[in-house]
Amino acid sequence: MNQPASAYTAHETAVIDEGCLIGEGTKIWHFSHIMADCVIGKRCNIGQNVVISPGVVLGENVKIQNNVSVYSGVVCEDDVFLGPSMVFTNVLNPRSAINRRGEYQKTLVQKGASIGANATIVCGHTIGAYALIGAGAVVTKDVAPYALVYGNPSQQHGWVSEAGHKLAFDDQNEAICPETGEKYKVENNVVTKSSIQK
Repeated sequence: MNQPASAYTAHETAVIDEGCLIGEGTKIWHFSHIMADCVIGKRCNIGQNVVISPGVVLGENVKIQNNVSVYSGVVCEDDVFLGPSMVFTNVLNPRSAINRRGEYQKTLVQKGASIGANATIVCGHTIGAYALIGAGAVVTKDVAPYALVYGNPSQQHGWVSEAGHKLAFDDQNEAICPETGEKYKVENNVVTKSSIQK
């Protein structure tokens, strides 16, 4: 049984199946379908014509734009952004005549990551925290935290800050986000946030 609808807002055309847990302040828009046993955190925004498949887990403040299907096997952590018409998959070799429900691959989208419009995420991979996937990218492997990735197949083209700005590292392997003043360091192809620039 679902909790009271007063905890969240759903348009009258939305369909919410039994067994869902939906956090306070979440908004579900026109013609969206939240299928059984989903867990959706607080303050999420689920756009028009979105399908959340059974058992999907969304953290808090997840923003899903129009025309996105989030298939079983996908987990999105807090503050994830899913752009319009982006695509997840959950089977590597789908066939209409063969039931592969027992073969769903897991996809993890870590905290703060953004996936651009019309991007495709092939299942079985992890999108690292605060990574930025460009519009139309086809992601076929894991993406590192803070990585800027685009193209088909996608390739890494640098690093971004938590605010989404491309980072320009100096000869000390340090960079500053122009919006927040936060300092980042890259060592052995791993980016960490170290401090706020004074």
